[in-house]
Amino acid sequence: MKIDYAPRALVALESAPDKIRKTFYKQVRLLTANLRHPSLRTKKYDDGRDWWQGRVNDDWRFYFTIVNETYVIQDVIKHPK
Repeated sequence: MKIDYAPRALVALESAPDKIRKTFYKQVRLLTANLRHPSLRTKKYDDGRDWWQGRVNDDWRFYFTIVNETYVIQDVIKHPK
C-alpha cells in the first residue's frame, strides 16, 4: 500500500512536536506493512466518512481513509481525553 497526505494532515504534522513526527512516521511504515499491526491499534472510526483511526502513541492519533491501494492520512491530533 502507498501513503498520501491530505493538506490538513501536512499542516498538523508541521505543528506537531519533533518526537511525535518521528513516532508518526515509524507508525506509518508499520501501517504500509500491516494494517492490523498491534502497536497501531487501528479501528474503523467513522463509517459514514469511511475514516480509520491509528495510534501514534498514548496521547496522539492519526486518521486515514483507504482509497484504492492508498492510505490517505487525513489528520494527526492530540487525543482528546
